[in-house]
Amino acid sequence: MDIFVLFSGGKDSSLSAILLEPFFNVTLATCNFGFVETWKPAAKVASELGFPHEVLRIDDAILESACEVAVSDGYPNRAINQIHGCALSSAADGHAIIADGTRRDDRVPMLDLSDARRIEDRSGCIYVRPLLGYGRHAVDALVNDHLEIAEDESEEIEKSDYEVELRSMIKERHGAGMVHEIFPRHHLQSRVVRRKK
Repeated sequence: MDIFVLFSGGKDSSLSAILLEPFFNVTLATCNFGFVETWKPAAKVASELGFPHEVLRIDDAILESACEVAVSDGYPNRAINQIHGCALSSAADGHAIIADGTRRDDRVPMLDLSDARRIEDRSGCIYVRPLLGYGRHAVDALVNDHLEIAEDESEEIEKSDYEVELRSMIKERHGAGMVHEIFPRHHLQSRVVRRKK
């Protein structure tokens, strides 16, 4: 069976793909609005992991809306969750089975159960969350055994998640100061370098 996995190139989506690999033909998909070419780091990671990769182009109106939500809230969580729901809905159009790397203790991105069911009901797809039963410590232990990663602060690490384009649009429209007001400082993120042998 084929499965279309939303992929940022980080440890959670990479580990999800590896966990799904024995049971599915995995294709990794990085969402992009066309504002910044954020998909390139994820494509490189996908190649290192040995999975095919696609770019999932999403209507830039979704990014525009999320930008205004983040500015209005003064915090990124609701905006990123909004983007994630739209990305899953977009992935569900044309794919029978979709997945992501959300884990048990994630706050962002994370859909509640009713939103997850709504995506499945509306599109007729199956939505799989292989890490939903795993907390951060369990994920970190598995990652430590299977993946080599690079970690750095959100603004410094080359990555392919929703936050990159959202930050870029906020900076262009509202200035760098607004980015620093909205996004927490000293937030570490990861990018996978390769599988451990």
